[in-house]
Amino acid sequence: MGARRIEPGRDGGGTRAERLRETGGGERLADWADGRVGLYTLGKTYMRKVFPDHWSFMLGEVCLYSFIVLILTGVYLTLFFEPSSVEVVYNGSYEPLNGVIMTRAYESTLDISFDVRGGLLIRQIHHWAALIFIAGLLVHMMRVFFTGAFRKPRELNWVFGWTMLMLALITGLTGYSLPDDLLSGTGLRFSQGAILSVPLVGSYLSFFLFGGEYPGQDIIARLYPVHVLVLPGIILALVVAHLALVFYHKHTQYPGPGRTEKSVVGMPFMPVYMAKAGGFFFLVFGVLALMGGIATINPVWAFGPYRADLVTTGAQPDWYLGFSEGLIRVMPGWEIDAFGHTLQLGVFIPFMLFPLILAAIGVYPFVEAWITGDKREHHLLDRPRNVPTRTGLGVAWLTLYAVCLIGGGNDLWATRFHLSINAITWFVRIAFFVAPVLAFVVTRRICIGLQRRDREKVLHGRESGTVRRLPHGEYVEVHEPLSQAQLFTLTQHEQALPYDTGARVDANGVVRRVPVVHRVRARLAKAMYGPGTYAEKPTEEEFKELARRDGHG
Repeated sequence: MGARRIEPGRDGGGTRAERLRETGGGERLADWADGRVGLYTLGKTYMRKVFPDHWSFMLGEVCLYSFIVLILTGVYLTLFFEPSSVEVVYNGSYEPLNGVIMTRAYESTLDISFDVRGGLLIRQIHHWAALIFIAGLLVHMMRVFFTGAFRKPRELNWVFGWTMLMLALITGLTGYSLPDDLLSGTGLRFSQGAILSVPLVGSYLSFFLFGGEYPGQDIIARLYPVHVLVLPGIILALVVAHLALVFYHKHTQYPGPGRTEKSVVGMPFMPVYMAKAGGFFFLVFGVLALMGGIATINPVWAFGPYRADLVTTGAQPDWYLGFSEGLIRVMPGWEIDAFGHTLQLGVFIPFMLFPLILAAIGVYPFVEAWITGDKREHHLLDRPRNVPTRTGLGVAWLTLYAVCLIGGGNDLWATRFHLSINAITWFVRIAFFVAPVLAFVVTRRICIGLQRRDREKVLHGRESGTVRRLPHGEYVEVHEPLSQAQLFTLTQHEQALPYDTGARVDANGVVRRVPVVHRVRARLAKAMYGPGTYAEKPTEEEFKELARRDGHG
């Protein structure tokens, strides 16, 4: 029997060219792409990836869609804005400022607001999107923090998110300063004063940044590429890396029936999740457009151009920078003269304290992993009440932020509520140390109380509101037993023993040396996860005892 001869490009179904002619253009394009970049394999792997569904997961989407709106509106604004400190005489549509000397940057901002079609709307959408983007980042990170979504293997994603938040703060500051109006110029002067407080090199840093004596002629031209190119580019790269890791790892999910560390309950990415995500994008865009159309923000024409000898009454930064300004406003004016130099500790200490407090948030996942010694992967989220210490620390940080925010607007609080500005300042100084501690203690007590309530629900069921009279005349409320799904949700969490160094003295009376690091770790573990920091879950013996008593009743 002779061998079968197969011609190149031909099989039993005809030549490849013939088969491609029989298919549509879309299939031919897909076949071409799949042969070169493996789109079919990628699509099969990731397009059907399951994502759990919960409203809190949309907080990250708010950040993403706000950032997209920022990019789109920012591109439009760059077509008309001129980052120049050259002084000109204004003669435009806004008559109250005609004949006033101003920089070209401020003049172009006025032109965008009054002469460019849709310019004011785009400006306001851009500003509102920036505020929502940073707020979304903060709230999203707090959701991740309180639910423990930062644990292994997502520590790197937490660092990416934290870095995005820090860069967003700097991006907001640089964009806030570009119009060169009196309000933004006052904020820039405040920043320059903080830079000058850095010992030894403060004046050099200021001269380098501003191109000479303040205010100089170069600051706007230098901030512009940083704001529109450098920082957005880095944030965009971090967003891509963040989303790639979200796809690579299984998405976290809240505890419930069928949800384990190895299985995800939800809907596929295509087409369900993509359809919902697309609709949510237009919802976010619509809300931002509505806010930009009806809510005035940053009316630069009302402040006038920046002059170094003037300060705007009631000058306030955007909310996300009020934290740092509050620290500096309420700090006592300490000065030290040493070796011919004056150290402005009243400015330098809070100026450095601001990034240190934020850095503590960035490294927390690694600190908690070191204290607990937990090296397992976690894909199920914690209920905040089940980790009282972590929840208390998060609320304490938010309380500290709120206190400093009050300090950053102490003049407005004084004028609006007819209070003494000195009283507000002293309140913030005391609350800076007292309020976070109280918030931590109260929050942890509330979490433990909620755990005890869950324990009662598991053992005795849910209160039904129905009162029944027993044969001997006693009135009792009927409790409805929980379903298996509810019981699983309330009892699935772990309550591991905290790290312990063991006995310091062995059976032979020999003292075992324990490194200081291990002793510190053990004390922290006991304080955070030891007895008294949580309510015990119901045990199997308690269930059996309760069932036995009910059976005899």
